[in-house]
Amino acid sequence: MAKSNDTSPERISEAEHAVMEVLWDRETATAAEVCEEVCEKRGWSLPTVKTLLSRLVQKQAIETRPDGRRFLYSPLMQRSDYVGGESRRLVDRLFGGKAASLVAHLAESEALTGDDLAEIEALLKELKQ
Repeated sequence: MAKSNDTSPERISEAEHAVMEVLWDRETATAAEVCEEVCEKRGWSLPTVKTLLSRLVQKQAIETRPDGRRFLYSPLMQRSDYVGGESRRLVDRLFGGKAASLVAHLAESEALTGDDLAEIEALLKELKQ
């Protein structure tokens, strides 16, 4: 999926994202530690987590290294890089590449609170400086 001049990993699924969140929070974790965080909430088993970790390794989103009889997993991508890429894809796909159209849609659908609007205004002021 990645182009030869594009070093970003393949897109990750919603389930893989749940695993990434654990790794971003912990920086390094075993499959069992990831399972402790997500298995009960999502109705997953340890083999499910191991499958997701394996997929993330194949996608080059995480790395793995042996630690005795277990493996340690660490993210290769930063959370901010992932969020930035996904945000850009969303704006491109749904709003013709125009972030203002996204904000307008949220405002029109009353999805923005007064606090949200204040944060957006403060961000815009900061960006203009």
